[in-house]
Amino acid sequence: MCRDIRVLHNFEPPATGDEIEAAALQYVRKVSGTTRPSAANAEAFDEAVRAVTTAIRTLLDSLVTKAPPRDREVEAAKAKARAAERYGIRAAASD
Repeated sequence: MCRDIRVLHNFEPPATGDEIEAAALQYVRKVSGTTRPSAANAEAFDEAVRAVTTAIRTLLDSLVTKAPPRDREVEAAKAKARAAERYGIRAAASD
């Protein structure tokens, strides 16, 4: 479930609200052990997502680094290369 949680700090442009909320949702899903809460637990689940979203925003706004901002496209390419190596997938461009 948590494979969708990505590093959100030190990117240019900064993480969007949707990215932050998606990470919070994945975290709450993992901790609760469910992807969709029952009707009885929906309010608690949604409140937890809101609280974690707020915590992530606070964290990202507070972090300081001297490293230059990372480029999303470069990081995505690196991740794709790691996945290809991990799963033995050949790059389409080399065929």
